[in-house]
Amino acid sequence: MIRTVPTKPYPDQRPGTSGLRKKVQVFQQPHYVENFVQAIFDCVPDRDGAKLVVGGDGRFYNREAIQKVIKIAAANGFGHIVVGRGGILSTPAASNLIRVRGAIGGVVLSASHNPGGPDGDFGIKFNVANGGPAPESFTEAAFARSKAIDVFRLVEAADIDLDRLGVTRLHETTIEVVDPVADYQALMERLFDFDRIRDMFRSGLRFSFDAMGAVTGPYAKAIFERALGAPDGCVLNGVPLPDFGGHHPDPNLVHAAHLYEAAMRPDGPDLSAASDGDGDRNLIIGKGCFVSPSDSLAVIAANAHLAPGYAGGIAGVARSMPTSGAADRVARKLGVNVFETPTGWKFFGNLLDAGLVTICGEESAGTGSSHVREKDGLWAVLMWLNILAVRRQSVLDVMRDHWAQFGRNYYVRHDYEEIDAAGANDLMGALRGRLASLAGSDLGGKRISVADEFSYLDPVDGSLSSNQGVRLLFEDGSRIVFRLSGTGTVGATLRVYLEQFEADPARHNLDVASVMAPIAAAAVAVAEIPAFTGRLKPDVVT
Repeated sequence: MIRTVPTKPYPDQRPGTSGLRKKVQVFQQPHYVENFVQAIFDCVPDRDGAKLVVGGDGRFYNREAIQKVIKIAAANGFGHIVVGRGGILSTPAASNLIRVRGAIGGVVLSASHNPGGPDGDFGIKFNVANGGPAPESFTEAAFARSKAIDVFRLVEAADIDLDRLGVTRLHETTIEVVDPVADYQALMERLFDFDRIRDMFRSGLRFSFDAMGAVTGPYAKAIFERALGAPDGCVLNGVPLPDFGGHHPDPNLVHAAHLYEAAMRPDGPDLSAASDGDGDRNLIIGKGCFVSPSDSLAVIAANAHLAPGYAGGIAGVARSMPTSGAADRVARKLGVNVFETPTGWKFFGNLLDAGLVTICGEESAGTGSSHVREKDGLWAVLMWLNILAVRRQSVLDVMRDHWAQFGRNYYVRHDYEEIDAAGANDLMGALRGRLASLAGSDLGGKRISVADEFSYLDPVDGSLSSNQGVRLLFEDGSRIVFRLSGTGTVGATLRVYLEQFEADPARHNLDVASVMAPIAAAAVAVAEIPAFTGRLKPDVVT
């Protein structure tokens, strides 16, 4: 039976670029999930009889929220709901399922790389029919609806058995519980040369992948250990847990320091990798060589043709504005398109749908391609395995060859996390007020050629995105970028991106921290970070 339930709106249900993210306790408030999901469905046209994909990263409250989503979807006329077994679907796997099943969209329950557990974070976002995040026009409409909502509808029924594969009925809706890995693995087998990668593992490649107690564990075990024959046990923390086993599932050098330490030992793995809470980010470390996400994007763009799925070449490369310009030089040498976009995968989606680019990436460890409309952590690891299998080089040698050919962009990101939001906004406001005076001035011994705030005119839909980060561009090719991130749930996160280009091969193997120290000091001084934030140093350096 369908029941219509009176409700009152919550004032704080504005989704960001990654959906709605709050503390678990916020989502556990009466009708909080129901209101937001109903507001989303109220904005989905032609939903009667349509197919919907539902799944999440397995974090705390995932199962309970999925039951609510299914019952509300059934009451709102969706004809067929595809849900991952156990409520599990990595974000890229959900994107793929939406595409291959011809779904009208999907509800993805995740807070990405944010901590889990009862005191952690939770999130809900809607992906549209191309498999990518909903555009801003949709999220704004959903937010507006959430402020006016007065009822939601749901089917009153027992919970669906999420652990049993197969088809059941809920009211007039078909509920199909599917293997969350199968369709995704089939896609990876079409894109990459599994035979050559198997041969490389047989020849003794040492490999370690940390799933961080999050969603990629089942995918990694099925693909790396079973399909590719990597040694049993190479997948660490491979069981998804509601609290991620106490890990902070963010694959960076702070939260995956153990991988870096192992890789720096002479007997360490040839390739170490990790992915995040919902499986869309990646970490790549070779023996004695950390690969920055910006460099990884550039290497993948330069070598994508080595994988069967990209043997015909690529149409172009897109990167987020804060990401280093390393990929730009690859694109120019290949003679293909290159685009600089705001942060947020939805901007890549338009370019991918239009066939203007094939490879996309962000400095925040998200890399992907036209195969789905989300960044994809395991895809990036498989691409690196394919590159190593064909080139028969170490990660370090691949990087040295790349720098010799294209030059090196030294690059770091400083994150000041959970700072006072008012202070962070004041800092950005002060920088904006000084842009005109900064252009042409000297900072830290370098001349600033451009001081501006980045904006982006979408070449596909003509939309304009403004206020996307403050940029200081120097005459020698160096950059400082300041941007507030919206991925946290407490306070604000200030991200400072630092970049210095070196064309001289004799300077390609310097200590990154030493190279970047002067420009880092200049960034702290020009933005007056301690004065505005009270912080003397960043919380995370990547």
